[in-house]
Amino acid sequence: MTGTTGRRERKKAQTRQALGDAALRLFLERGYDDVGVREVAEAADVSVTTLFKHFPSKEALVFDEDAGREAALVAAVRERPPGRSVLHALRDHVERTRLALSSDDPAFRAFDRLVNSTPALKEYGDRMWLRHEAALAAAIAEDAGAPEGDVGAAALARFVMESPVLARRSEDPRRALREVFALLENGWGAGPR
Repeated sequence: MTGTTGRRERKKAQTRQALGDAALRLFLERGYDDVGVREVAEAADVSVTTLFKHFPSKEALVFDEDAGREAALVAAVRERPPGRSVLHALRDHVERTRLALSSDDPAFRAFDRLVNSTPALKEYGDRMWLRHEAALAAAIAEDAGAPEGDVGAAALARFVMESPVLARRSEDPRRALREVFALLENGWGAGPR
């Protein structure tokens, strides 16, 4: 029984990977809006019904690592080095994962261009990211020894989650992100305004 479950799960993972790979390849080649889900399913050699069993929408085909993103966000708080503040750890995490400013990987840069040049993908990616707010708030509260549902932890999580959206509007997103986190750390009146 265990071997069957393992084989079945591996087959599902392979199908999901084939769909994600086919979608990304086609979207990068021809543009997101010029590729239909039927074409993605055909490229992965599955039916459209199978595609929707694995992905709830066309946008979801591009974002296959949602659970991993939440785990990494929480780990940025829980597994930060001793002496590193929660805010500094989160700023570094957001800068590295949400702004993608320092990636030298051409495939990642192409993916980032695709997402940021396609309004439907950008909006979907931002909505996905913001879904992790509650998990981050819980990790911050736990780290601070605050009770579950602490309004301060919830507010900090909300601001952290919105920070990449604000930073990307700037000509210098890295500087803007650092300004947002300095404001969170020091408060409004602490810096020049």
